Amino acid sequence: MKRLIAEFEAQSFTQIIFPHAKTDWADYLEDAEKNFIEIINAIIRYQKCLVVCADIEYVKAKFTPHTNLFFVEYESDDTWARDCSALCVEDNKEIKLLDFRFDGWGGKFEAKKDDAMSQALLKYYSKEVVKIDFELEGGGIESNGAGLILTTSTCMKKRNDFSLTNATQKLKQYFGTKDTLYLNHGYLAGDDTDSHIDTLVRFIDTKTIMYVKCEDENDQHYKELKLMEDELKTFANKFNLKLIPLPFVDATYYDGERLPATYANFLFVNGAILVPTYNTPQDKTALQIFKDTFKDRDIVGVDCLTLIRQHGSLHCVSMNFACGVKITL
Repeated sequence: MKRLIAEFEAQSFTQIIFPHAKTDWADYLEDAEKNFIEIINAIIRYQKCLVVCADIEYVKAKFTPHTNLFFVEYESDDTWARDCSALCVEDNKEIKLLDFRFDGWGGKFEAKKDDAMSQALLKYYSKEVVKIDFELEGGGIESNGAGLILTTSTCMKKRNDFSLTNATQKLKQYFGTKDTLYLNHGYLAGDDTDSHIDTLVRFIDTKTIMYVKCEDENDQHYKELKLMEDELKTFANKFNLKLIPLPFVDATYYDGERLPATYANFLFVNGAILVPTYNTPQDKTALQIFKDTFKDRDIVGVDCLTLIRQHGSLHCVSMNFACGVKITL
């Protein structure tokens, strides 16, 4: 029996790729470094963090030594660990790491080094890393850990030149998926990923979904996100799911471009939820929703205004590895 282990389950460590001068962060590298340092320092309060560095000594010097902090050297194309790192699957009670093909979200950006990363780092993981010739990004799928996968039809149809029928078969093959739920609506302006699910809708347990909800009828997202909500309600009725709406962030811009700011891009760690904030009035409301929902976890806000300049947020720059996968340094 196979299943894609859910992010809300117990974790071993989080993987982060640190920005460097050859990434798209180059124009404001110092700002990016500060943002990543804040994220990493928040993570190591709760669990181990493996930091992938182009220059290991340069990056290590930016941190106080900590028992939860580990570094490996590898020069990446960019820093979107969610989409180029391996995914943790349980197969007959044994954890395997599946390394799917990554080509920069359908060839939009150079990604050869990112695609090769998991194979280059496999000696640092205690579990088998299996290379899969299928294009799939971690931010493109959400698992409830019990056979349900959430994704968007836009993203899945733009990868592998597959029909949704073929994509469904592949997800069942690799993850033992019982039901794949495709959202046909929902997007964020400025998103490069063809509507990754982790910017819109997230499982927080086997039966509960959080999603972004736009209340402003004059916002360009209102119609699509309302249609997405209607689809989610249909799924909820069919599979007995609970829905929790998250506020929609006020329009946020950088260099005249609207950015895909979203509270759905939060990160699970053991004992806490790290929530992206954007210095908008909705931050307070969003953090309170998380506090009311997760009584047994700390809620930690992390300013992600720098991150979204490159069209991603907190969840996008991190990858969780399940309990049982050890760092072997």
